[in-house]
Amino acid sequence: MTEPTRTPRPAGVPRPASLALTTVLLALLGMFGPFSIDTAFPAFAQMGEEFDVTDASMQLVVSAYLGSFAVMSLFHGPLSDALGRKPVMITGAVVYSVASIGCVFSPSLPVLLLFRVLQGASAGAGTIVSRTVVRDLYEGPAAQRLMGTVAMIFAIGPAIAPIIGGWLLLLGPWQLIFWFLSGFGALIAITTLCLLPESHPKADRTPMNVRAISTAVLQVGRRRSFEVLAAAQAFSFAGQFLYIAAAPIFVVTLLGKGEQDFWVFFVPMVGGMMAGSFTNARLAGVVSGDGLIMGGQAVAITGAVIGLVLALLPATDGLPWAVVGPTAIGFGTGISLPVYQLALLDAVPHARGTAASVSTFLMLLLNAVLSSAVVPIAATSLARLSATSLALLVLGVGCFHLHRIATRRPRRVPSMTPEVT
Repeated sequence: MTEPTRTPRPAGVPRPASLALTTVLLALLGMFGPFSIDTAFPAFAQMGEEFDVTDASMQLVVSAYLGSFAVMSLFHGPLSDALGRKPVMITGAVVYSVASIGCVFSPSLPVLLLFRVLQGASAGAGTIVSRTVVRDLYEGPAAQRLMGTVAMIFAIGPAIAPIIGGWLLLLGPWQLIFWFLSGFGALIAITTLCLLPESHPKADRTPMNVRAISTAVLQVGRRRSFEVLAAAQAFSFAGQFLYIAAAPIFVVTLLGKGEQDFWVFFVPMVGGMMAGSFTNARLAGVVSGDGLIMGGQAVAITGAVIGLVLALLPATDGLPWAVVGPTAIGFGTGISLPVYQLALLDAVPHARGTAASVSTFLMLLLNAVLSSAVVPIAATSLARLSATSLALLVLGVGCFHLHRIATRRPRRVPSMTPEVT
């Protein structure tokens, strides 16, 4: 993997009037994911009682969202390559707001899942395309610094989302959470329309037809080096996401906490990720991309091992020790994830939106499997949860080193010329 390519700014692309404003907007666009998942966690028990379903059935509320997010993620990027970034992000935010209102009035779990599917199908427009905007507007270390800063602000989302959800439950029933999400979608649509520049000029756009989009997706997806790098990113993040998906069981069942106590997990874990993202931004241009990824992976695996050891010891199998591992994993992920995202975009510079879509699809597909099939098994104990997270991180390291081996330039062998006698 190489450093982000320094390419000249395309003609017609405006510079953002304010870097700070652009950074905040891009981070908010990325928050669709954590807000959609984590804000509802405190309400799972209440929703389960109202719909008369089990904890395992409530995990479908996460899986339905992630599954549709994954499928539609294949299209948001190519659509933004063809239509421009802003129209896709604004349309997605509007549809998301409407879908959230549908969740409010759902009379049963199946109906709720239907609108969660619509939420997931639209949320990726902001989450995926916003990353492409970073690479459209900036190059080299500047792009890495902005991506790291966006990730640092974005990381606030998982920390405050369950806290907001808990506060809203103090004011009324679980439906208030989805009213909040509807308002968030409307706010994002308005601010994107009014304040964010269009970063993808018409001259650089791809043809707008189903065949062209499908061909672009298949071409990117068939690149072996891209597939391995995308798998490395997905498994590296999966070690942290496993804890996020298992949060209702982890906090309430395993740690014995209540609806307003999700902060005991999310605040330290997200604090670790923010610290990692800050470290990434500070080291941009100083440490190579490969070095940052390997350093972040080393921190994450060390944290996972410590978490497993603490979970196995009777004296440290509860708070505050139970969140030490996830916090260290978050720190390592914060260091490596922005570099992964830029590397995947630069792997297909002529179709960055498509590259963002395909890599996000693979990550979300894995996350959907984790939340629906792995979490119910892994979250039966703190030790099993820690061991599963460690295994996922090891897979991420393995995939990344496979990518390095496959893309390593062969050394030149000096030619052997016979000596003249």
